[in-house]
Amino acid sequence: MKSLMFKGCGTALVTPFSGGYVNLDRFASLVDRQVEAGMDFLVPLGTTGETPCLSEEERLQLLVTAKEHSAGRPVMVGVGTNSLDATLRNIRQIENYGADAFLVVVPYYNKPTQQGQYEYFRAIAEASSKSIVIYNVPGRTGVNMTAETCLRLAEEVENIVAVKEASGNYAQISEIIRNRPEGFSVLSGNDNETLSLMATGADGVISVASNLVPAEMTALVRAMQEGRLDEARRLNFRLMPLFKGCFIESNPIPVKAGMASLGLLEDSLRLPLTSASAATKAAMEEILKDLDILKK
Repeated sequence: MKSLMFKGCGTALVTPFSGGYVNLDRFASLVDRQVEAGMDFLVPLGTTGETPCLSEEERLQLLVTAKEHSAGRPVMVGVGTNSLDATLRNIRQIENYGADAFLVVVPYYNKPTQQGQYEYFRAIAEASSKSIVIYNVPGRTGVNMTAETCLRLAEEVENIVAVKEASGNYAQISEIIRNRPEGFSVLSGNDNETLSLMATGADGVISVASNLVPAEMTALVRAMQEGRLDEARRLNFRLMPLFKGCFIESNPIPVKAGMASLGLLEDSLRLPLTSASAATKAAMEEILKDLDILKK
């Protein structure tokens, strides 16, 4: 049986920049804020962390900082690329610096077949003793991992322990939940699907919105875990405008704009991403005011 390490609420952490450089002190304070809010696990170096725009040294520094400030919470680190050699090189560079698991995206751009995806993930898992989490996000990669392929990997490869499912395909995700081996975690990759997928049997979420509202996202997930559906519905309805707002523009542009309005970081991104438009900034501020997070 697999160890169900990743369940509950985890935050896909943003990477704060100051003057074009990674601000490690600010990153540490953001991790502390997540821990204080009761976050179950941490996910640095993912899409939300602008990882493709980070140097090897910066990625390592962010991982070490996340681990040092995690207070014992598991740290799931993004390492995926669209090249087996590059992904394995990423793993070798950081596997001895505190990562509890590696988040590996389905290869993008080159559009592998289902068999190609299977062999790719199997090769990665066989090259590392760490836990591997599949990240299926066809809206970004251009290709979907089917339920059949995901279940094949879950059943046949011991250290493939979870999937972050952001396909938005409820029928597909339900099939994975229904047929998964014992101990294999299914995590929502979309905030707005957390309630529905957890009601179906998913184990939690890797959240973008929790960068802004960590306590409320953990409360929503706890309510679902403990069967307090009315409370979960209330929180879900309350946060739905924020879930939508975080994707007005490409992630993490809106969430960083919101965090900047709260004084949590500078509204700074690396090209090809740019800071939010005036309309997006205004929309995020209005959402945060409606939530009584930002003063009106």
